[in-house]
Amino acid sequence: MATVEKRGAGYRITVSLGYDVDGRQIKERMTWTPEPGMKERAIQSELNKVIVRFEDQCRQRGVHGGNIKLDQFAERWFEEYAVQRLKPRTVENYRFLYQRVRQGLGHLALDKITPRHLTAFYSALAKEGVRTDGRYQCKKDFKAYMAQRGVKQQELVEMTGLGHTTVEKLYAGKPVSVRTAQKACQALRVQLPSLFAPEETAPLSGKTLLHYHRFLSSMLQTAVYWQLIPENPCARVKAPRSDTQEAAFLDEEAAARMVQALDGEPPLYRTAILLLLNTGLRRGELCALRWEDVDLEKGTLRICRNAVYLPHRGIVMDTPKTRTSVRVIRLPASCIPMLRSYRAFQAEQRLSVGDQWEDQDLVFTAWNGAPLRPDSLTRWFGQFVALHDLPKVSLHGLRHTNATLLIAAGVNLRTVSGRLGHSRAATTANIYAHAIQSADAAAAEILDDVLSAGNSQRAKNA
Repeated sequence: MATVEKRGAGYRITVSLGYDVDGRQIKERMTWTPEPGMKERAIQSELNKVIVRFEDQCRQRGVHGGNIKLDQFAERWFEEYAVQRLKPRTVENYRFLYQRVRQGLGHLALDKITPRHLTAFYSALAKEGVRTDGRYQCKKDFKAYMAQRGVKQQELVEMTGLGHTTVEKLYAGKPVSVRTAQKACQALRVQLPSLFAPEETAPLSGKTLLHYHRFLSSMLQTAVYWQLIPENPCARVKAPRSDTQEAAFLDEEAAARMVQALDGEPPLYRTAILLLLNTGLRRGELCALRWEDVDLEKGTLRICRNAVYLPHRGIVMDTPKTRTSVRVIRLPASCIPMLRSYRAFQAEQRLSVGDQWEDQDLVFTAWNGAPLRPDSLTRWFGQFVALHDLPKVSLHGLRHTNATLLIAAGVNLRTVSGRLGHSRAATTANIYAHAIQSADAAAAEILDDVLSAGNSQRAKNA
């Protein structure tokens, strides 16, 4: 919207064009002076025309990202947009993605980023062996190497000054930053090349490339809203194809074997895994459950929060994934005595640690009542599956198993969708198309049997 001020014999026209990357208001100004002898009515008519023309010119060229590099803008975007509007876990994921984006595109001015740049960037990410974030992989079994040297995990934390989570990654054989690898080598007094090598990786999957595309599109669309660029270049790039694979799950026989194998496991893990299998909860939803959410009399479970681990903040209780993820579901009858027994076990555990117990009313906790890290449950389950020679399935695969078994049993798709907390039944249908097709085939066979029996009876009567 333009504003007009009378200045002497002329008029100063000001058009606001939003805000720049530093939060300063962007304005364009011009002064128009009517020709001598023009009447007031003619002056107002011509002035209105000048205002419209000037506004149009400003809107067409009125973006001011020319001198702003993507890296500058991203810093402001994370601070003023992402942190304010997105979930903490999403922000962490985007910061991780931006490591590669910075190296590939961060030096470019916002208004110079073209669809060709984006296409080349995605192609570079897809090449085998690409590694732009400088991660290093230990060339040996790090855990065995530390045992051989007589160094315990806590001792390495003290020797290196690294965080517990970072040291856990080393012991788990996961890739780490070059800084972490250097600190570990300095503490152990060995040369970096003798223990670590730059990580080589297979091409990024189509699904991962799609994450990059959506992240960049979100960030650059904000630049459009802030009037730093006229249009989003991502809109002119065909999104990478997501090569999603069918979700892994356990069939009825394998699920029964897993339940049987859980009999001898610690109460915490046994109860958590069985509850996941019986309810289809997400890992974070399970770890965020409080006893106030469990109604053992009515046999219901209220899901209203999600536990996520953030590297610099620890475990954070966040809102569930979507609005429809806040839900109340009915528990299977077998879960009621199981949860009663587990609650009694937790009460004994609480008494055994005394005043070290952190009372947060959580159902599943660490030894002292503190929140349970979701990835610790994932790590335990992976070891459990391997130990008992069960079909390879992830912890999230229990959610898929729950949904698949329900659909195969003939439960209405909308009911399954509601229990899972999906925003739409169509989402459930897309993910579990395999189960729906199997259930449909079974229904066709049943119908065939019914009709065949009817035809046979009519033939006899004839």
